[in-house]
This record gives sequence, structure tokens and C-alpha cells, in this order.
Amino acid sequence: MKRLIGLVMLSMVVVLALTGCRSTQGEGGAGVQDPNDLIDPALLGGDLPLGERTAFGQQVLGVTFEPVRFAYDSFQVQDTERAKIKCAADYMSHNPTLTLVAEGNCDERGSHEYNLSLGERRALAVRAYLVGLGIDAGRVQTLSYGEERPANPGHDEAAWAANRRVDFSLYK
Repeated sequence: MKRLIGLVMLSMVVVLALTGCRSTQGEGGAGVQDPNDLIDPALLGGDLPLGERTAFGQQVLGVTFEPVRFAYDSFQVQDTERAKIKCAADYMSHNPTLTLVAEGNCDERGSHEYNLSLGERRALAVRAYLVGLGIDAGRVQTLSYGEERPANPGHDEAAWAANRRVDFSLYK
């Protein structure tokens, strides 16, 4: 089992390294970039380390967005989920003083450390998509809860599918 996890981790590092080598359009380029080309945080100027994140402020209540769902062991934004992110981007565009936190979550399978890492990659993928839609990167922060905040406490495929997600929180 440890060997399998090691192989999966090694393959993820290779995939991330190759993703970071893709060319992207500059700021003057037209259209929205494919968010899967922006997974590497270096392409976005890096994600803020936890100690440098701004205090989230007062949470905006009464505004909710549908969670973005992910396939098992994946942080790739699926075509079917992009409209959910677009909805959040539209709201952010009309409310320029708000900060959005993309909260990555995982199902219970995998180690605690692996799930925290996967949750962060999921949140970064959503952040990259939002930035590709024109939202200022400084207004979108990421947070990973790993498997600590299940939407469904069950232990079957339906529960696991509900828990593989990125939730959105808005702050003033």
C-alpha cells in the first residue's frame, strides 16, 4: 500500500512539473485560458502562504454557490463544473470589495497529509479558473480541509462523491 501511495505521489509530481512547463497567453491575450494550464501556482504569482493570508474579515451570509465537484483522486476542473465557477466569478465581478476563499475538500480515503495536499490542489485549480475569468488573484485565497469537513458523513461511493469538492466562502 505504501508503495502504491509513493508511486501515485511521484506521478503527481511529474504531472505538476509538466503542467508548469506549458505556455500560456500573456495578460494582453484574448479569451479565457484553460484553467488546467494554470494549476502551477507559479503561473499565478504563487499562492499566499498561510501566514501571509489576509484575515478573512466578516463572512458574507446569504450568498451561496454550488460546490465544484471533482473525480476521484483528481484536481482537474471538469467541463460540467465550469458553469459553477463562472457563477462565482460573475458575482465577484459585480462585488469588487469582496474576497473569495476556495475551500478544498476530499473524501476520507487517503492519508491525512495526502488529502490536505489534494484539497489544496483542488482549491488552486478553482482559483486558477477564476483568475482566468478575470478575477484579481489577490481577491481569491485558498484553504484545504482535506477530509475534515465532509458534506456527507457516509462511507460509500455516494458520500465520497459528495465530499470531493471545493466550497466557496465570501468575506467583506
